[in-house]
Amino acid sequence: MKLSSQIKPISYLKAHAAEIVRNMNARHEPLVITQNGEAKVVIQNIESYEQTLETMALLKILAIGNQQIKEGKVEHATAVIKRLRETRESR
Repeated sequence: MKLSSQIKPISYLKAHAAEIVRNMNARHEPLVITQNGEAKVVIQNIESYEQTLETMALLKILAIGNQQIKEGKVEHATAVIKRLRETRESR
């Protein structure tokens, strides 16, 4: 994704807000809004935003898992499966 073509000044946002919103649904690329030459905000459609949140959540789960591995808070899969089978059988 090339953001350089998706950078617009805040004056463009003010003048074309409705058009930008319509186009956001068709395109799944973010739009970077600048103010005084500095990037200030990113606008993206709701589907892309939800996908971003989901991706971040999965990455956080992976990071937590990696940390638990480093801390030795793991069990072998065979031990877990055996314990689950024993729990199921005891019901």
